[in-house]
Amino acid sequence: MTCNSLILLLLLLLLSYKFHPSNSQESWIRAGYWDSSSELPISSINSALFTHLICAFAHINSSTYQLYVSDTKKQSFSSFTSTVRAKNPSVVSLLSVRGGDKDLSVVPSMVGQSSYRKSFIESSIKTARTYGFDGLELYGVEPSRPSTNMTNLGNLLHEWRDAVDSEPRVAGKPRLLLVMASYYLSPEDHVTTYPVDSIRRNLDWVHIVAYDYYVPTETNITGAHAALYGDPKWRNTDKCIKEWLRRGLPASKMVLGVPYHGYAWVLANPDVNVIGAPASGPAITKDGSMGYKIIKSFIKNYGYGVSEVYNSTAVVNFFTVGPTWINFDDVDTIKAKISYALENRLAGYSVFHLSNDENWVLSEAGILLFLGLMMCWYFRRKALKAKATRGTFQRSLSTLRIKVSATEYIDTNAPNVQLFSLDTIRTATNDFSSDNKLGEGGFGAVYKGKLPRGKEIAVKRLSRTSHQGAEEFKNEVSLTARLQHVNLLRVLGFCTEKEEKMLIYEFMPNKSLDFYLYDRDIKASNILLDEQMNAKISDFGMARLFRKDEIEANTGRIVGTYGYVPPEYVRKGIYSIKYDVYSFGVLLLQIISGKRNTRLYGAYENLNLLEYAYESWKNGEGVEFIDPTLDDSSSTWKLKRCMQVALLCVQENPLDRPSMLEVSLMLKNETAEIANPKRPAFSVKAGEEGEECGLRETTMSVDDATISQVLPR
Repeated sequence: MTCNSLILLLLLLLLSYKFHPSNSQESWIRAGYWDSSSELPISSINSALFTHLICAFAHINSSTYQLYVSDTKKQSFSSFTSTVRAKNPSVVSLLSVRGGDKDLSVVPSMVGQSSYRKSFIESSIKTARTYGFDGLELYGVEPSRPSTNMTNLGNLLHEWRDAVDSEPRVAGKPRLLLVMASYYLSPEDHVTTYPVDSIRRNLDWVHIVAYDYYVPTETNITGAHAALYGDPKWRNTDKCIKEWLRRGLPASKMVLGVPYHGYAWVLANPDVNVIGAPASGPAITKDGSMGYKIIKSFIKNYGYGVSEVYNSTAVVNFFTVGPTWINFDDVDTIKAKISYALENRLAGYSVFHLSNDENWVLSEAGILLFLGLMMCWYFRRKALKAKATRGTFQRSLSTLRIKVSATEYIDTNAPNVQLFSLDTIRTATNDFSSDNKLGEGGFGAVYKGKLPRGKEIAVKRLSRTSHQGAEEFKNEVSLTARLQHVNLLRVLGFCTEKEEKMLIYEFMPNKSLDFYLYDRDIKASNILLDEQMNAKISDFGMARLFRKDEIEANTGRIVGTYGYVPPEYVRKGIYSIKYDVYSFGVLLLQIISGKRNTRLYGAYENLNLLEYAYESWKNGEGVEFIDPTLDDSSSTWKLKRCMQVALLCVQENPLDRPSMLEVSLMLKNETAEIANPKRPAFSVKAGEEGEECGLRETTMSVDDATISQVLPR
């Protein structure tokens, strides 16, 4: 899914930036495992997406109990930390120690004697320092092995912590982090456990291995190997987290493990293809394991033969191809799990492992959720005095069916929404009195109202004669009822009585952003301000819903607001995530300049806002473009950087525009070099290589106009 409104969310968070670096430090962990046996080069890791990167695996010598790195891996381990730091100096690197596997573990004997523990501890610290790692992780210790004495494991962790704390300080190096990967704990099993008290006192955090619950080499029925929720009789992550909490490990010590792999099973009967179906072992690979990249390729190759199912109750994805049943996590599932970690105040998440991602789509899904919360820490526009706070998307707890017409319903996950009667809304708005009318948009009017107990509301009443309104209404219901965020205008409820289509919102008393930028404009009017001048987004009617993993689509029905619509959409009906980037750039230029995009500028008043911004930037006259109420001696260069980023967003070719992730990183890292923008879209001047950028559309002569039903050329 992509939509203008979600990109506007990023803009709202940008508005709350301060024009100086924040003293707050990002504390939420976004970790990723790099498997040294994979084909992914270290230099190809997109380290900007992570706070911690984990190099896996070193091993324990079964005779000396010292940590060792095989000769074949020494070079890659040695270059891991230097390569990662060169790309992103803020990333923390950890060395993961494989302490066991399904067949053999040296940990039971190692933890059993103090001399063996000492040998391991000293060699692990030395190895970490030799290769430049910032911490160590113990991986593969399972509590179900009766030979692993958990008391001795607790002793190891205590002695490991003492050794790290007493280590002579290395100049410029912080104390080593100590981490452990821990497996599923079942509420039904009171025998299997870990030394939770020692873990809590001695480790910085625990990676909860929330996957591989069911694998085809061990069970004769299909199973969801990493379900977030599900039937109580099945293993699932929610049960596991709650059990860890019950046993005394705080949420602040837990990092949720997220798999970038799935499993393939051979069905005993291809016609019985649900979770729990009889199976006869692994399919496709030796153990059935398949990375997400391979799974997506598998789906693409088999095309229409694939039947895909998304079970929102269990948060499970699976599909079948003949007798093969494949269970995996996709973008939507990853988002659900990261949202779960946020909502439950876990320390963060870790992904296993990086080479299984496909073009970083899974990793980007995670950071975009996180950035949506963290970006409110930085810039704040002085004229608005906006106070942005850290918000979170809430997981929907119930489902509401909204009647749109006599035969049509919408299913929407809707927490705390209310169905209002028509009589209630008529009374609240004084029968839709013109005195209560706040404004009118492309699909109907908005009225101020007051409920019986005095609560003020805003009622968006879609016109009965508008054919387009039904689709926009569905989009608003589908999106806004599911999303809760401090910077999103809250939907209180709906009214669909007697063929009415009305959305009831919280009331924003301080008008909209455009009122403070200039006397009137279009998109800024979708940004409303509450009593404390906190900004909130409204109007999700234009939201574009994509199928899973789609990034581009064609449409024969063009809708949008002139001045904010990119050329590829106007001319060819191509809608993509770069549409939103373009709209973001236009609005950012308006905020920086305080100028409308419906007028002409320059010495001869012949340049639209984008051209004027580009010419000002190119001629070194960016200060003249900037709104003087924003500028001061300490923020000029930062405003110019914002201007340059905005110009990158409004370039003619969508491929030249950055992604929103890249935009946020460019704004956050104020010292990194950024590209020079090409001429903006709809420019009447020749491009940098002499190409004609196209005639300026009529966008500049229309104020508050909305495109509708224009056929693409």
